[in-house]
Amino acid sequence: MRKAIYPGTFDPITNGHIDVIHRASHLFDSITVAVARNASKQPMFDEAKRVQLIQENFENCSNIEVIAFDGLIVDLADKLGAVALIRGLRVASDFEYEFQMAQMNRHLNDRIETVYLMPTEEHFFTSSHLIKQVFKFTDREKQLIPENVHQALVNYYKDN
Repeated sequence: MRKAIYPGTFDPITNGHIDVIHRASHLFDSITVAVARNASKQPMFDEAKRVQLIQENFENCSNIEVIAFDGLIVDLADKLGAVALIRGLRVASDFEYEFQMAQMNRHLNDRIETVYLMPTEEHFFTSSHLIKQVFKFTDREKQLIPENVHQALVNYYKDN
């Protein structure tokens, strides 16, 4: 069984992330979406909420699991028996960061490959950061995020 991990903060998950996960699920037997705790980024949603939002969008996908993790992704990949890390590339500015990360991961564990997937063009410009910024002022982000994420953002801003 060929297993891959798609790591990220997913704060929140977007339709671009979902697109990449679905496409990766056709390339590998099993996908683990690994939600980074990453307190240094000061996420809007805690890890349990981010895991829940992702799980709700993949309830009917038996080959996709969602977990939270802390530490090095290559160590998690080794522990889970994954052969690849899935990474999304949207724009040229992503490349330099992703290239450095892939090289470090290869240095740490050369048995784990990094596979890059680009989202479809309607989600190319979408990022969690931009979604949160746009949401503060308008509801025009609705076509860029799943409905459960939209509702979570409504609830977050209502309570904060």
